[in-house]
Amino acid sequence: MNRLLLAVYPKTYRDRYGDELLACLTEAHPGRSWPPPREAAALLRGGIQAHARTAADDTARPWWLDGIHLAALVLAALALVPYLQDVWDWALRIDPGNAIGFHHAGWYPWAQGPGTPTRLLPYGLLPLAALVALLRGKPWLALPAAALMIYSGATLGSSTLFGDEGVVGVGYYGLAAPIRAGDLALSATLCAACAALALCRPRRLRRRSYGWLVPVLLAMFAAGALRIASYDPWFQRAQLVVEAGALLAAWWATTTTGDFRWTIPVAAFTLLRAHALLTSAMPLDNRHVSESAVILALLAALPALIAAARTRRSSPRLG
Repeated sequence: MNRLLLAVYPKTYRDRYGDELLACLTEAHPGRSWPPPREAAALLRGGIQAHARTAADDTARPWWLDGIHLAALVLAALALVPYLQDVWDWALRIDPGNAIGFHHAGWYPWAQGPGTPTRLLPYGLLPLAALVALLRGKPWLALPAAALMIYSGATLGSSTLFGDEGVVGVGYYGLAAPIRAGDLALSATLCAACAALALCRPRRLRRRSYGWLVPVLLAMFAAGALRIASYDPWFQRAQLVVEAGALLAAWWATTTTGDFRWTIPVAAFTLLRAHALLTSAMPLDNRHVSESAVILALLAALPALIAAARTRRSSPRLG
């Protein structure tokens, strides 16, 4: 199990210090295959820090190019989240009309009903295709998917090619107001990011392992097999935890390394969340006000994050 903890470290770090670290853990905790919780948390934190420093020290690509790439990945994942159950149902040929209360039971060709329009594909396939292509460093494949997201959002209600039934009911998805398929700000920003990546020497993009899709598959399984829709309170709480954790990790990586690449996805996420919040027609109860305050605080704190990164960058690097 100690080796499992080492998996969070970069391969170069494991090759250089892995055996030494395992020997130290064995000597410090004889007979235990797992260190105490506090030490395990310290190892996980050290692994994340090592990844952040490795990315900051990588001169194979400019920081802004890697930042746009990270922002595109974040936006594709953000667009996919409300439709995890829909993609799961489509992949397993589950009739959504029987599984959950959709507006149109005849969404898929095999789920047609009398008097119901047939929608060929779930909308969630578009951000999923963009996410996979971006993970593999192929933005020219993600660009058509992002363009189709704009088309399906602009023709919502008139086109029968893609459905939007994953977004049902009033509620927030993660932080602040929901971002629906008809909100073109997210899809247009994702499309612009993919176009910029495709034009700016795409061969220099970082290619990530397909292993990054494991959390996506687990989320699809949880949403689909457990019938937890995106408007379910447990779904929303889980997304809130994931989004908050990712934001904290990005802020920590920026202030630790002094590298600006993580400010780009933070800014893109915060601006789109703020746009959804300011254009939302949701009721202003206490819960929504508190969620809105978080987003607006993040937006106001962006200059402070950039200033902290600049200060850290100008100081001598530790370690």
